[in-house]
Amino acid sequence: MTNSPDPTSPASDSPIATDAAFDAGTYTKIIEPRSQNRLPLGDGTWYQVSKKYIVVQFISNAAVLVIVAAVALGLYLFADQTWVWIPAAVVAAITVVIMIVLPRQARSIGYQLRQDDLVFRRGILWQRMVAVPYGRMQLVDITHGPLDRGFGIAQLKLVTAAASTGVTIPGLTQAAAEQLRDTLIDVAETRRTGL
Repeated sequence: MTNSPDPTSPASDSPIATDAAFDAGTYTKIIEPRSQNRLPLGDGTWYQVSKKYIVVQFISNAAVLVIVAAVALGLYLFADQTWVWIPAAVVAAITVVIMIVLPRQARSIGYQLRQDDLVFRRGILWQRMVAVPYGRMQLVDITHGPLDRGFGIAQLKLVTAAASTGVTIPGLTQAAAEQLRDTLIDVAETRRTGL
């Protein structure tokens, strides 16, 4: 199980040749939970999110902290509402915990291109592993907000007929998102279903 394969050789269980865009600027090893009861990664090449994903998430969470502090301060100064500090402190504490866990959480996100499906995994405490068959994909969508565009990352959303198997892969580099979209469309077309 490696995360940095030779970009010139095709993966044995992948329908496509490995592309260097999938590994550019990403982490080198996917983090697994330490428990013996974790979901196994299995064999094959796992690709991960961009390191810039954490920066974007930190900025977003810091903005939440600033907004919460500004609203609390405004209500306290102009409306003399002292109770506002309790919910503000709760929201701030939750946001800080999220920011502390964020680096480990981001390193647990990965996807694998197999012969018949794309496998997506995420999570340390609450683990999720979803296999999306290529033939069941109905839509492949790339989205990115202003902050994502500023850092050159995007998220790729796979929509299937069953809403529970839909997957959103966050924090891909723009090149990786576009290459993955094109790859999934090509593979789905060869299956003559889905896209």
